[in-house]
Amino acid sequence: MSSIKQYMEFVKPYKWKIVWTIVIGIVKFAIPLLIPLILKYVIDDIIGHETWSSEEKITHLFWMMGGAFAVFLILRPPIEYIRQYLAQWVGNKILYDIRAKLFDHMQKLSLRFYSQTKTGEIISRVIHDVEQTKNFVLVGLMNVWLDLITILIAISIMVSMDFWLTVVSIILFPLFGFSIKYFYGKLRELTRQRSQALAEVQGHLHERVQGVPVTRSFALEDYEEAQFDKRNVTFLNKALEHTTWNAKTFAVTNTITDLAPLLVITYSGYQVISGNLSLGAMVAFFAYLERVYSPLRRLINSSTVLIQSIASIDRVFEFMNESYDIVDKSNAKNAGRVDGAIDFEDVSFKYGDDDAEVLKHVNLDVKQGETIAFVGMSGGGKSTLISLIPRFYDVTSGSIKVDGIDIRDFEARSLRNNIGMVLQDNILFSDSVAINIRMGNPDATDEEVMQAAKAANAHDFIMDLPQGYDTLVGERGVKLSGGQKQRIAIARVFLKNPPILIFDEATSALDLESEHMIQEAMEKLASDRTTFIVAHRLATITHADRIVVIENGEITEAGSHAELMAKKGSYYDLYQVQHLDG
Repeated sequence: MSSIKQYMEFVKPYKWKIVWTIVIGIVKFAIPLLIPLILKYVIDDIIGHETWSSEEKITHLFWMMGGAFAVFLILRPPIEYIRQYLAQWVGNKILYDIRAKLFDHMQKLSLRFYSQTKTGEIISRVIHDVEQTKNFVLVGLMNVWLDLITILIAISIMVSMDFWLTVVSIILFPLFGFSIKYFYGKLRELTRQRSQALAEVQGHLHERVQGVPVTRSFALEDYEEAQFDKRNVTFLNKALEHTTWNAKTFAVTNTITDLAPLLVITYSGYQVISGNLSLGAMVAFFAYLERVYSPLRRLINSSTVLIQSIASIDRVFEFMNESYDIVDKSNAKNAGRVDGAIDFEDVSFKYGDDDAEVLKHVNLDVKQGETIAFVGMSGGGKSTLISLIPRFYDVTSGSIKVDGIDIRDFEARSLRNNIGMVLQDNILFSDSVAINIRMGNPDATDEEVMQAAKAANAHDFIMDLPQGYDTLVGERGVKLSGGQKQRIAIARVFLKNPPILIFDEATSALDLESEHMIQEAMEKLASDRTTFIVAHRLATITHADRIVVIENGEITEAGSHAELMAKKGSYYDLYQVQHLDG
């Protein structure tokens, strides 16, 4: 389905409002078409009346113009208001629906997509490109039709006045059709390229704003200015190329609109001199010519706007058509609340078809309530393995079962409702502490939020904040320390109360005091839950029921701390390297 057809699916619910907007618009544009007729009547039938006295002419003039003023002062303003309001209402409602659909779509896209796409570019499509599509409705579905109908009405009136003069007036119309066909195909592609260049600027800018501390600490200001300038220059070049082509379009089309009145003046002047046309008819005809060519100029401008909006529509629906890596089966079942027994059966995984396998034939049987720690060198596949449990990715081969059921048979959201995760770099939103904790259970009471914070050893530091639980944490929790962010992340998992827990390097970047408090909270949280821990610091996982060593995507050892130390294999060597044996 083309992007335009897809866009029209969002327009369809408002089609009757669009029809009414056009109907009201026709009335609005038709009223000014009376002015040339009024002008002709005043010149030929009042001023040029041979038997009326001056007083009679003035009386007829005032009666005529009084009626005209009544129409323009009483009838036209409310029509103008209703048309403008309806047009903007429809346009904004369609944008609302598209953004809502895009946000829902964003929630379902895979982590693979987000790892390969800049955040700024996604924002550019959802905000800038969607806003640009509004012109397709306001201009393409409303104003273009109104301008065309205005032209047709004006031409109909002109034909009734003088057929051959009308032919002279519109004789240049075919040139417009040729100009639009010639110029606007190229303009659409240039508009798309310019939008993409702008998205790249926004994507780069978004990254660099987040990375300002790195720029400052390495004194990279000059380097970053040069990097930004590269993208900015690319956008400038695309914008100037677009502007050049646009300027050529307007130069040609405006020349045509300027030639048409000269032809009409020449021919109508000749007809008046020859006595075949009244002066009033010539003046009225020239006024109607403006009523024809003004909408025509707007149509040319509209073509430019439409090209831009169509290019944005293409980008919006290119994003909206991005396929999902994780899709529920048609008969997927709700997981409910699981017990937490998990089996990895011959699990292999690779990120892309052409990539090497990150995990190879992993087999692991995890009992309900068991604590499993994954250790090994960086890049061995530990974090990849635990990301398969909530189906952030699907296995390439083999299966993962929860309570004996393949997780692919569950609805993904219902599966994830059973899993609580605490990561090395937990994302906090720029809201209050309470709202960030409530992410674990949006319906939780204030008392439940406080109890979760106490369980996570977070309550005391929260109460020391300026507004306590109502304190805003800043973007990504920038106003909090690493340990404080981790304790809030643990508090929201306490609030969620899931049967399965995943801790991925949850204490690796913390000082010893913070690590101790978080370790205590994690052990309290892990009680009677199936728990997976990924850790580099081996002292933090010696209590685990089983420690699993993963090397090059394969399990090479598994057992308790004591068993693995006695075995003196890879785990023993890692332990010795960290000087933890004493």
